[in-house]
Amino acid sequence: MAASDSASASLERVYVWELPVRLTHWIIFFSIIILSVTGYYIGHPFISVPGPAKDHFVMGAARAIHLYTAIFFSLAVLVRIYWLFAGNKYARLLQFIPLTRERWANLWDSFLFFLFVRRNPAPYAGHDAFAGAAYATFILLYLILIVTGVALYTVIATPGSPFQIFDFVVPLFGGLQIARLIHHICMWLVIILAVVHVYSCFLWSMVEHAGELDSIFSGYKFFPKRKAGTS
Repeated sequence: MAASDSASASLERVYVWELPVRLTHWIIFFSIIILSVTGYYIGHPFISVPGPAKDHFVMGAARAIHLYTAIFFSLAVLVRIYWLFAGNKYARLLQFIPLTRERWANLWDSFLFFLFVRRNPAPYAGHDAFAGAAYATFILLYLILIVTGVALYTVIATPGSPFQIFDFVVPLFGGLQIARLIHHICMWLVIILAVVHVYSCFLWSMVEHAGELDSIFSGYKFFPKRKAGTS
């Protein structure tokens, strides 16, 4: 018990993930699940209901769910991008784009740790450079999904819909089919990166013992006091 108390006393609680970061994280997480299922169904209907009217009802429901979820997803992405400039030092843009020599060195070190070549990762309260670059890729894919999704929706938008003002987007992608293909590919890339992200969270959590998994709920991580200031 004394050893445990001593270990706890040597740790410092660091507030890393602010509320907007945590909220947008979970909105995006659940949105991706819903958008992937409904989007796959829209492209490849895998539910067959007897009667043409019922089939149309299922497809219409899938499209409606996809649309409203996409709106929540887009708003969450925009808030997260805003927080790249308005958030604390752990949420800022420099955590995602390695612009300093230290971040470039950490990018290589953290990548080696991810491949099990390096034994221990460098201590970072926020994102290390490799995780930051991965999140930057996420955001880029999100933006492509949003733009191509808007392009696809302009084709079926009802007359007078505000989405029709974006009908100029489709030709930018060289046509509807190419926009759909890009949208589909980006969906699978996000799913693959999400699996890698979950794996990385468990890996870092087991090695660092800093509350990696708990932090996305509470916002706090725990570090030895001499490392707590590491950014």
